[in-house]
Amino acid sequence: MDSRPPQADDPADGAPPPAAHAAAKAEVEITKPRNDKRGYRRVVLPNALECLLVSDPDTDKAAASMNVSVGYFCDPDGLEGLAHFLEHMLFYASEKYPVEDSYSKYIAEHGGSTNAFTSSEQTNFYFDVNNDSLHDALDRFAQFFIKPLMSPDATLREIKAVDSGNWDTLEVKAKEKGLDTRLELLKFYDSHYSANLMHLVVYGKESLDSLQNLVENKFSDVRNVERKPFSFPGHPCTSEHLQILVKSVPIKQGHTLRILWPITPNVRHYKEGPCKYVSHLIGHEGEGSLFYMLKKLGWAMSLEAGEGDWSYEFSFFSVVIKLTDVGHEHMEDVVGLLFRYITLLQTSGVPKWIFDEIFPPEDWLVASSVPSKFSPDAIQKILNELTPENVRIFWESKKFEGQTNLTEPWYGTSYSVETVHPSTIQKWVEKAPKDGLHLPKPNIFIPSDLSLKNAEEKASFPSMLRKTLFSRLWYKSDTMFFMPKAYVKMDFHCPMSHSSPESAVLTNLFTRLLMDYLNDFAYDAEVAGLYYYVKPNDTGFQVTMVGYNDKMRTLLETVIGKIAEFEVKPDRFSVIKEIMTKEYENFKFRQPYQQAMYYCSLILEEHAWPWDEELAALSHLEANDLGKFLPLLLAKTFIESYFAGNIEPSEAKSVVQHIEDVLFNAPVSVCKPLSPSQHLAKRIVKLEKGLKFYYPAMCLNHQDENSALLYYIQTHQDNLKQNVLLQLLALVGKQPAFHQLRSVEQLGYIALLRQRNDSCVRGLQFIIQSTVKDPANLDARVESFLKMFETTLYEMPDAEFKSNVNALIDMKLEKYKNIREESAFFWGEISEGTLKFDRKEAEVAALRELKKEELIDFFDHHVKVSAPQKKILSIQVYGGLHSADYQKMVHDAPPPQSCEITDVYSFRRSRPLYGSFRGGVGQMKL
Repeated sequence: MDSRPPQADDPADGAPPPAAHAAAKAEVEITKPRNDKRGYRRVVLPNALECLLVSDPDTDKAAASMNVSVGYFCDPDGLEGLAHFLEHMLFYASEKYPVEDSYSKYIAEHGGSTNAFTSSEQTNFYFDVNNDSLHDALDRFAQFFIKPLMSPDATLREIKAVDSGNWDTLEVKAKEKGLDTRLELLKFYDSHYSANLMHLVVYGKESLDSLQNLVENKFSDVRNVERKPFSFPGHPCTSEHLQILVKSVPIKQGHTLRILWPITPNVRHYKEGPCKYVSHLIGHEGEGSLFYMLKKLGWAMSLEAGEGDWSYEFSFFSVVIKLTDVGHEHMEDVVGLLFRYITLLQTSGVPKWIFDEIFPPEDWLVASSVPSKFSPDAIQKILNELTPENVRIFWESKKFEGQTNLTEPWYGTSYSVETVHPSTIQKWVEKAPKDGLHLPKPNIFIPSDLSLKNAEEKASFPSMLRKTLFSRLWYKSDTMFFMPKAYVKMDFHCPMSHSSPESAVLTNLFTRLLMDYLNDFAYDAEVAGLYYYVKPNDTGFQVTMVGYNDKMRTLLETVIGKIAEFEVKPDRFSVIKEIMTKEYENFKFRQPYQQAMYYCSLILEEHAWPWDEELAALSHLEANDLGKFLPLLLAKTFIESYFAGNIEPSEAKSVVQHIEDVLFNAPVSVCKPLSPSQHLAKRIVKLEKGLKFYYPAMCLNHQDENSALLYYIQTHQDNLKQNVLLQLLALVGKQPAFHQLRSVEQLGYIALLRQRNDSCVRGLQFIIQSTVKDPANLDARVESFLKMFETTLYEMPDAEFKSNVNALIDMKLEKYKNIREESAFFWGEISEGTLKFDRKEAEVAALRELKKEELIDFFDHHVKVSAPQKKILSIQVYGGLHSADYQKMVHDAPPPQSCEITDVYSFRRSRPLYGSFRGGVGQMKL
């Protein structure tokens, strides 16, 4: 396939004139996949800013990212958090664009998104935007690095916004030392943000010459103070930090073992990838692996291995093991087994066939153009660094409460430190189980056939290929991606699955045990780029597979066979029950805004069961209970399936027929078909017009000072015109809400407005988490914002309205990036029963006809504070700082036109429900 970059645009294409300061083209041949049609160019501006330009004529999005080689390692002593604080401040305003948040507003109004992050040695800023808006977006973006304002008022407000991060160091202690944080911020920016420490990537549809002109025009004014690149030689761990065992008390239930070693950074050997090789073996989950042994012994729930916390000068290799209660009592044996396996790897040599297998699956089609180099010496070097002499062991458990003697200053974590000598670890190795560890066997799931199927149909939308009493099959051929990959989704509709809290828990236990049993076999599939999961859903359980299609049928038929022949293993049941118990017990430690989201779903969903009732049910369940339940669960089943990608219609039919034969048509059938009356659907509570329902609750974690508000406005059930009005309103209001509630009023770090969709029942929701105001006050601030936004909406210029409409249209016309993304959309239509496969096209057509008056009318009817038809649910979670406000709230009479929900289940039973589209003929003719 031709991999030459696109040719330069003709001068008539509207390219900008050459910049006054032309960049130097760096003669670097950039390696790329054979099937990549994009053009690439590296240029260096006269100010030493290095740029990578990417030209993609087929893209419907543009993007840019600036990486500054300055991170929190550069924070001045006593001003920890300054680098991250500066990252936040650059978003506010610039000399050229002085209106606060105008950059973010522009990006949002032009179909994009933006964010940034600060790491140890880097700060990265990035955005994406509609194609036609790249020029203006880049101009605003460039001002971050040319002349940001960082006003005194904005500085003080943003310090409060990052309260959880660095209020103490940037405000309290800074004042104690006589430091002006803003002056220190400006000084840090002036001395550190130098063009020679910056790397820019710009991606757009324009030609490389046009992109180069654009970059030269926008970024040549970035100052170059010729700052020497920062270097942090040496290692943070000296001898006193090695050979230690740190015991600590976590907030949540559970036991975690983290074993770390300082190692040579993998980035120095990126072509050889030694850490990937080592982490593949230590983190393997197949037969003979460390995790396989720990799981067999009932000691571990999960194991992860790999490089983390790396820099260019130092790095750590870590193994993180979630222990069972029994495993916690065998910590020494667990560590002993780990070192026994490391010794096995150190002495077994470095087989090349393993390196060949773990070559990234996404690169199999382009291997000839991807740099790779097998280096046994580099791999052996990493293995030889994983020694008892270099180890650091961190052991977390609630069982250490009262047994520690130290407290770390930032989070108040209790801990203790002990010395663990290599001789001690050697004793642990000697007493650990000796048999069963070995290198993995060759991976049977590595695809051998990467050919593309010639599908008979090239339809744009899914079609129903097959329907029987047992199942329905939807199919969509690949008309866009042309990759040897497929996507399969299967919903097993089982009426018994959620008939009670106990049945919901048993269904969950079944799906987890099923994956647990398959793990040894299916782990290789994941390594080979074929992913699957089984999980419970609203009406039963769901099987999903995505990846290379060559061996997909083998995996799918194995999963179905395991369902048909499922047997409960008491030892594994106990482990899975323990995992689920800890998850339920840790629910109370979720953040307050997450608890608010849970309460909202509990109130709105007809058959949602509360977590505490499910925990109570789980506590008395045993293996034989699941054994009795499973035949009842599967006794009545209907399978809704979707096949897409590099798979022929005949093969999809054959697979579904096989599944029916195994589950329904066997001599002793596992499943029987559902009768029409047994098809389930999730239905949503219809709120009352003109009334605000509110639900106050104390945060389940009384130590959490944060409170949270979820302010939900229910608008309508799925309707084409109203959908686009709601989407447009959310787009128009998103940035003003963030600016007012977070930036101006500083209510909390989390302050957002977004759409909500509950089984096709649509609405808007505000989510705020705060220590500054209690939830009732947050509710009042939301309504105050809506009154302010009312004026903004009424006075919106026609050009701004049109710009927002066009941004939403562009977002809807954005191409799917992969088979998974495309399938998620179509499966959503199938699972909800709406079957509006041309939804995006229809919504774009509706948007093109939309008038501003219609948007205002929608707002006045559904959202406006004084709207007589408005339907509101206010979830108010009170944190530790506002417990007195909670007591006052529950004893006060409800405000006018308001009703307190005191019993969730009585409320649900008393309210009408929206109808469901499931089981109907849908909204599209097939």
